[in-house]
Amino acid sequence: MTGPTPSRLISAAEVARLAGVTRAAVSNWRRRHPDFPEPVGGGRNALFALTDITAWLDSQRKNTDVSDEVLVWQELRALHGEDMISAVAEVATILTEAAAGRFGEPGGQAERISAAEAAAGRIGAAEGAAGRLDEASRRRLLAMAEETSAAAVVTAFTDRLISSGTAMTSTHLAEAVARFAGPVDGTVFDPAAGAGTLLLACAATRHVGQDADPAAVTLTRARARLVDAELEMRTGDSLQADAWPSLRAELVVCDPPAGLTDWGRDSLLLDRRWEFGIPTKAETELAWLQHCYAHTAPGGKVVFVMPPSVAYRRAGKRIRSELLRAGVLETVVALPPGMVASHAQPVHLWILRRLADGARPASSVRLVDLSAADPAGPFEAESSQYTDVPVIDLLDESVDLTPAAHLSAGLSGQAEEYAGARAGIHELAARIAALIPELTAGNGTIEGGTLRIADLARAGLVDIDDRGATSASDQLDTDYLRGFLRGPANTARNTSSSGTYRADVRGARIPQMEIEEQRRYGAAFRALDETEALLRELHTLGLDAVARARDGLTSGTLRP
Repeated sequence: MTGPTPSRLISAAEVARLAGVTRAAVSNWRRRHPDFPEPVGGGRNALFALTDITAWLDSQRKNTDVSDEVLVWQELRALHGEDMISAVAEVATILTEAAAGRFGEPGGQAERISAAEAAAGRIGAAEGAAGRLDEASRRRLLAMAEETSAAAVVTAFTDRLISSGTAMTSTHLAEAVARFAGPVDGTVFDPAAGAGTLLLACAATRHVGQDADPAAVTLTRARARLVDAELEMRTGDSLQADAWPSLRAELVVCDPPAGLTDWGRDSLLLDRRWEFGIPTKAETELAWLQHCYAHTAPGGKVVFVMPPSVAYRRAGKRIRSELLRAGVLETVVALPPGMVASHAQPVHLWILRRLADGARPASSVRLVDLSAADPAGPFEAESSQYTDVPVIDLLDESVDLTPAAHLSAGLSGQAEEYAGARAGIHELAARIAALIPELTAGNGTIEGGTLRIADLARAGLVDIDDRGATSASDQLDTDYLRGFLRGPANTARNTSSSGTYRADVRGARIPQMEIEEQRRYGAAFRALDETEALLRELHTLGLDAVARARDGLTSGTLRP
């Protein structure tokens, strides 16, 4: 008996494409048909054997025509597993090589970039994988490129990569950003370029990018060669290892990575990029925004993709205020749901401009509400969909930059406002769920002796100031130290019989343990501190969402 072919596994979304139906239809088939094939892997993101699916669709007399794109995709999945960015990078590399041989002109841009990268040894992660696809898949790719173009084929595979759940900028979102960015006579820079969709969508004479994923860097380079774009791309974490410290671009665009719980704040406190204030650990997006602004040339602008909650979250109020006071925030645009492939929540665009010498700061901010627009565009606002709000009016208690909050009250505005608050709750809840540490059962004691903080201070291992205690030695982990100082036993020591808390921690004790064990405890305490801060923010956002919902339901601008 022959089992499912392991080289042909497809997701539920791909089953839907194969059958020409929606994803919901596939979910209904799985519930209603006992003979629907069982998943053979993938966990929560179920994967099915292609042979099982096609046999079942045949038995149900449903469409089973398998396109060349699907066949190549399944071969790539079998070869690369979950690393489908490298898979699409391999496709791009194969087609780039073919295009250079068939369509390239001697001395053309594709040939120059390819030669330069080869000389520098920077072709990327997919180079090692090139040649892994079998000859039949290669022929299919070349035939697809002959029918359309090599660039169109790579774009199709990139779109499939994004729709399968990979967190990268969608084509719709890239088109919206390019629309508000406009053509640029100079350099466009993207510090979190991913597959290059956003960077290459912007018209410019020079494209510069960075990304932490080597496979994504390879993919972006190959896509640039296929469209004859001048590109300089480097690998690395832009916040913690800026590869372009001296670059100042006429346009900076960014769709920052989502869900980061630690962007390196502690090691970057003195960084010059925080011109408008040091972001909290929870405000990753405001760190990326200031990084982008730091790379903007005088007179240049930033077009930045933001979650709606950043427009009103309490944690970012100070930085929002400083952006307004400096007169560099020009526009906030609320885009419709469906712009991001990985979720159905709306997003905002923040547009900043670095003032040229002698230029006057903006005295107002244009707030645009396109939340009811078609995700495919065009993104043209009618007079009722935007308003210019004086900066002085925005500098109130909340510094709320949500466009709907400043437009005439109405059904769409109230609904978008509530949707933004609700999205903020979902976003924070997801962060909290990912952040709170998993702890196992202990025996009720911590082995080893204890150390007095006073003794550690005398030995020069601990510094004590108004904030408490900080490690002054590589033998002690600060987070471990502060975590145990906040424990019930030490809190009791620092509380008098009258209930007054004493800030002096010299009498406190901490357990004695090796540095590696300290770091394990320190990481857990650090995660708890961040979780606690997010829970406080969630409390505020939750009450705000409830208030918005009650207001909408009782005024008739929202319905159940």
